[in-house]
Amino acid sequence: MSPSIAAIVPMRHASERVPGKNYRPLAGRPLYQHIVSTLLECPSISLVVIDTDSEVIMEDAARAFPSVTVLERPAHLRDGATPMNDVLLHDMDRVEADLYLQTHSTNPLLAGTTIERAIATFLDSPVNDSLFGVTRLQTRLWRPDGSAINHDPAVLLRTQDLPPVYEENSCIYLFAAEVLRRTGRRIGERPLLFEVPREEALDIDEEVDWQVVDCLAARRHAESRQSQ
Repeated sequence: MSPSIAAIVPMRHASERVPGKNYRPLAGRPLYQHIVSTLLECPSISLVVIDTDSEVIMEDAARAFPSVTVLERPAHLRDGATPMNDVLLHDMDRVEADLYLQTHSTNPLLAGTTIERAIATFLDSPVNDSLFGVTRLQTRLWRPDGSAINHDPAVLLRTQDLPPVYEENSCIYLFAAEVLRRTGRRIGERPLLFEVPREEALDIDEEVDWQVVDCLAARRHAESRQSQ
């Protein structure tokens, strides 16, 4: 029997570097709608949950996504410095599932096929207690003191020949409630690193990110319409 999986998408009303980004139109519709639509198309996901303090998002989601569960974030968890793990612990007490998948509205290019592949990979790996998305980096990295992290400055390898290192991205976290409650972390003690294609992992953190993702999303939408 397949486990029940609740996908949680946290989104605050206020944002500092890109004001109102979660409900700002991107490629013709509010940003948050992109990832929610993708999650609803994933057959392995049992329930999609929006956690928010935004009345704008609550009202729009009730109209656009009647099957989605919307949780109003309580006042004591609304500060921007509140750890995401605290928000998730609160949500797990309100939504029961075998596994929880957390993602963000700010990675709207994440594909449903990638989400499904992540879930299948995790379910096929009994030794891992959690999964999180990563982006492969093969570039020369340095510490602030001028020492090399992942290469020998005396040996000028091509960047594609460097041993890869991996950057945690915000695309996918997959875990059981027991892991988060026991460790206080969504990444457990035996995590599985899941590589997400670079284009899908683009995250909107600053205005320049918005401009790049908006162009790519518009292109993807146009290509999808041409193929229909």
